Amino acid sequence: MTYYLLAMHQPVGDPPPPEVLDPIMRDLGAVKDEMKAAGVWVFDGGLHGPEASTVVRMRDGDVLTTDGPYAEGKEHLGGFAIIDVPDLDAALFWARKEAAAVRLLPIEVRPFHDWAQG
Repeated sequence: MTYYLLAMHQPVGDPPPPEVLDPIMRDLGAVKDEMKAAGVWVFDGGLHGPEASTVVRMRDGDVLTTDGPYAEGKEHLGGFAIIDVPDLDAALFWARKEAAAVRLLPIEVRPFHDWAQG
């Protein structure tokens, strides 16, 4: 089995109104329940917007801490799920379900290195 990251990218700015967001969250919850029932769900979470970011980096031997996202952009990582499935085809199966649940937002699928499983 391989761990895959299903990353949801969303536009920067205010979330949609409840009449739009509530059905999306309901459908995402249903996909999460399906993942758990299938035994592939490992972990998931939603993230605050990029304005809540803090970046820590080394520069010339000093540790610098700055507010804001590492990279400026019109989209940001809004949430993710980690799943444990046999292959990319299985990961894409679940990514399609998430993409259908969130409607127009893209889902990026990326495998973890094998050593990440400990």
